Amino acid sequence: MSNFPYPGKPVRGSKTGKPTMALFDLLGRPWSMGVLWQLCQGGRCTFRELQLRCESISPAVLNCRIKELRQGLLVEKALDGYQPTALGQQLAGLLQPFSQFSDRWAAQLNQAIKDDTNECN
Repeated sequence: MSNFPYPGKPVRGSKTGKPTMALFDLLGRPWSMGVLWQLCQGGRCTFRELQLRCESISPAVLNCRIKELRQGLLVEKALDGYQPTALGQQLAGLLQPFSQFSDRWAAQLNQAIKDDTNECN
């Protein structure tokens, strides 16, 4: 895959391909985070099971994301489906605080919206 975001090569947001930017490029693609998250939360699953977990993802997009995540060493194919690699699990662990933060952020944002709505009444 020529458009795979290899560290050290130009990637979205970085002409030098800093490893962080290469990873952000990979994870910033539509459904990349969702696919990895579903595998890390729900464990190994087949292509169809993963497509159901991701709800509206098309088979073509899912196939492309799986290939990219495999190339990035974050997902691997097992005998009975796909699963996160040790690196994929480690990345999911690093992202867990973002999940917790996003819950707090959403609650505060919803409260602020509610407060703004009440001010007009």
